[in-house]
Amino acid sequence: MLQPGDKAPDIKLESDTGEAFQLSKLKDNKVVLYFFPRADTPG
Repeated sequence: MLQPGDKAPDIKLESDTGEAFQLSKLKDNKVVLYFFPRADTPG
């Protein structure tokens, strides 16, 4: 589990528009990552 201040892993995924996204391409920029609970789960 990540803790505040930890470096995020280099996430690679497809965006909602179908484009490739790689977190490392945002290096040297401030980024806020928000993780939310899976749908229909408590939390």
